[in-house]
Parts: sequence; C-alpha cells; structure tokens
Amino acid sequence: MDTKIIIASGPVIVEDGKVLLDEHGDTDYWKFCGGEVQDFTHDLIENAKNRAKEEIGVDVEILDETPFIFHTTKVKEYGRVDYLVVHFLAKRIGEVVPGSDIREWAWIPLNELRAHKLAPSIMPALKHFKFQ
Repeated sequence: MDTKIIIASGPVIVEDGKVLLDEHGDTDYWKFCGGEVQDFTHDLIENAKNRAKEEIGVDVEILDETPFIFHTTKVKEYGRVDYLVVHFLAKRIGEVVPGSDIREWAWIPLNELRAHKLAPSIMPALKHFKFQ
C-alpha cells in the first residue's frame, strides 16, 4: 500500500543572520535539514536530531520544543499525499559535513532568501520563530 500521510521533522538553524539550508530528496527546493519519520518509536524531536546528524553531520540542541507545524499536499502517481512537516528551533553543535544524499548546502543570508527556490515551509517557519 502506498503511503498517504507522511510526517517529517527537522531543525531550523539560524546563525549570524543566515539560515542553514540544503537541497536533497526528490525536489530542487532549498529545505531545512530533516526528513520523514520512519521509526515511530522515536518522538519528533529525536527524529529531527537524528536527521540532522544523518544529513549534515551535526548534533543539534533544541532551543524551543514548541514546534512550527506545516501541512502541504502532493499528487503522486498513486494519488494525493498529505505531508505534515514539524520544525524545531535549534542550535548547531559541530561542523557541517553533508551526507551522501545532500546535493548542495549553504548558509543563506535571511535577506537573500527570496532569490532562492524555497520549500513551502521555509518562510512561514522563519516567521514563526521571529526571523522574518
């Protein structure tokens, strides 16, 4: 059976007026690191931490456990899929070492974000955490 609901989580990391974004997965959007919950024995914060370590090689400290939650839909070959994306404000611990599935990553200045093709949750999440 094809999945109709996908839950993903990841950290929002902002330092010195720049946000850490990467390109990964099946789109060409710039996104926060993070990804689909595959192990439902972990909570969303633990998933966000694990995904940050897998994708960009850093540990994170969650600064705010109150998440920003975003819903979107995509139409796949087997029908509509609902995505719930959960972001937590976090602090980076360690240097970025991108995983093999990361096509590109960058610290993008907050005032230059609109010049990039962003995932739909980026600007609302940054506004939620008072960066926009």
